[in-house]
Amino acid sequence: MASGLSRIWMRTGMLMIGALVALQLTACGDKEGEQRKAFTDFLQNTVMRSGQHLPSLSENQKQTFGNYAGDYAILYGFSQQVNQAVEQGMRPVVDELAAIRVPQDYLTRRDSLRQASGNLSVLTQQIQSAKMQADSSKAALKQPDDVKKVYDSVYEKVVTQPASTLLPLLPKLQALSQTAVQTGDYLQSQGARVTFNDSGVQFPTQEQATQYNSLMSDLSNNAQTLSQAQNAVQGGL
Repeated sequence: MASGLSRIWMRTGMLMIGALVALQLTACGDKEGEQRKAFTDFLQNTVMRSGQHLPSLSENQKQTFGNYAGDYAILYGFSQQVNQAVEQGMRPVVDELAAIRVPQDYLTRRDSLRQASGNLSVLTQQIQSAKMQADSSKAALKQPDDVKKVYDSVYEKVVTQPASTLLPLLPKLQALSQTAVQTGDYLQSQGARVTFNDSGVQFPTQEQATQYNSLMSDLSNNAQTLSQAQNAVQGGL
């Protein structure tokens, strides 16, 4: 009789253990679901509305998102590099070019413009490298379909579009700034033979005027580059 009761208790105990395991599995599943929902809500309601400057995650958010915090790090890291390129690389060049309003400005601003534009080619390489790294990291992610759909849209806005704008724009901005510097150098080389009056410039010979007008033509043909760069600097990537 005792042995029978013992067997019944053992079976009951096994059922209780099985129920506990089931509860633990359910709890784990719910936790992942909560992380997934919190992360997708954050992407849709915060990141997509943040513009060019993405917020960093708090420690509480990192815990709430779980492993998805690493997915966000891809977006945030690229965004930080783009912001640095724009603020420290493009903005000084754009400001120098925008400050040129009369011919004499080419002469007086040529040295500061030369210095400001010196790093544009390096920035292009940095953004190319950052884009490749971000693409590689994204390709390695294992995301549920609902997360992937939202994440892909955010990635397009935060990574793909800015890269597609900046990579062709930076070489054009460098070429424009170089032409502006060359114009200043040319005016400097003319010395006292060039005369500035009001908002114009005069040369004693047609040959000098022709060379100057050729530089002006190049600048005019690439004026749209400055507008595009100003838009990028102002957050319109």
